[in-house]
Amino acid sequence: MSSGTTSLRAWWARRPPAAGAAVMATGIVSVGLHLTGHEWLSRAALVLACVAWLGLAGNFVTLLLRERATWLARAVTPGALTAVAATTVLGTRISQLGRQAPAAVLLALATVLWPGLIVLVVRHWGRRMPGAVFLGCVATQGLAVLGATLAAVTSTAWLAHAALVPFWLGLVLYAAALWRFDPWQVTRGAGDHWVAGGALAISALAGSKLLAAGGAGPYLWNRDDADVLRTATVVLLVLDLAWYAVLLVAEVLRPRLSYDVRRWSTVFPLGMTAAATLSVAAVVQVPWLEGPGRVLLWIGVAAWLAVAAGAVGSARAELGRLRSTARR
Repeated sequence: MSSGTTSLRAWWARRPPAAGAAVMATGIVSVGLHLTGHEWLSRAALVLACVAWLGLAGNFVTLLLRERATWLARAVTPGALTAVAATTVLGTRISQLGRQAPAAVLLALATVLWPGLIVLVVRHWGRRMPGAVFLGCVATQGLAVLGATLAAVTSTAWLAHAALVPFWLGLVLYAAALWRFDPWQVTRGAGDHWVAGGALAISALAGSKLLAAGGAGPYLWNRDDADVLRTATVVLLVLDLAWYAVLLVAEVLRPRLSYDVRRWSTVFPLGMTAAATLSVAAVVQVPWLEGPGRVLLWIGVAAWLAVAAGAVGSARAELGRLRSTARR
């Protein structure tokens, strides 16, 4: 085996759990591009997300089978929940392609992974945590988004009702995470502090998907239930946009321009806020929200390009160091 191949494998094995946010970010950008009619760009982003997901999944399984201690050490960190969240985001986009069977498989996989990881992560929560603490909410709401998406396209009532459970549970986990979040991360965080808003964005998206499922065929919600869901969805979107404004101002006042893998956790909330805004605009029938949603999407795309460029530069530098070490 060549030193280049060995170095590449060593570099990939070092990817932290937080690297899963790259799949989440790329997947949700693909969803947003699909919602705005840019299908070829959306599919290109989807291919990148699938390749990255397969690579990270392979690393996940390899560590689980061969290096259990390393796997467990990573599994107790909040970043481990990106495995669940990335799988549900990918499944949602695949469902939009009309491929319901693989989307259902991804939902089943995420559902199997979620209980063990959420227990491990929550048991190791501390005080004054970074924004990654909100990944408990994100992963849980991801199940609601994908479950409700499949329920709408397959007219499966029980799946929509089941998706209500992670939707409300996700909001409970958000409140618990907010209590443990270090507010100074807003000005000091390395990128994952944006998940404080992104968790609300995916919650709003989940609400909009549940509302869409209710109008897709089977009778799911009575008028009071639908009103509660609609109100909760709108409130969540408003709170998300408020977080977006606060975090954006903090970035302007305290710029953090160097690349960090946690910057993918900035791109994800940017893309998720755009997708949530576009989805809520359609479901709640507020057409004027579509314009801001499109603007937010292109901000997310620009951020994706910037972070991807940083990731490539960082990878080249790290691979160069590994090859240099291998030759000695």
